[in-house]
Amino acid sequence: MDMISLGLTGLIGLTALVLAAHFLLKAWNGWLDVRKLELAAGRPQRDEPVSAGGADLIELADLKARVRKLEAIASGIDL
Repeated sequence: MDMISLGLTGLIGLTALVLAAHFLLKAWNGWLDVRKLELAAGRPQRDEPVSAGGADLIELADLKARVRKLEAIASGIDL
């Protein structure tokens, strides 16, 4: 290959790399803007479970009762 075609190939590759980086940066900034809006609106994050209020407390009490029963069985006490 001659120098012109090598230089042209390098220039095209560099241009493609710069364009890809530009669009990825725009996408990243857009995603950050969406997350900022979610935080400002007070919406729960996707990673956080949505609380159902009293249902969670009932389920927790049920689990504690089951654990107590299992501990009693393990220690040999009949309920």
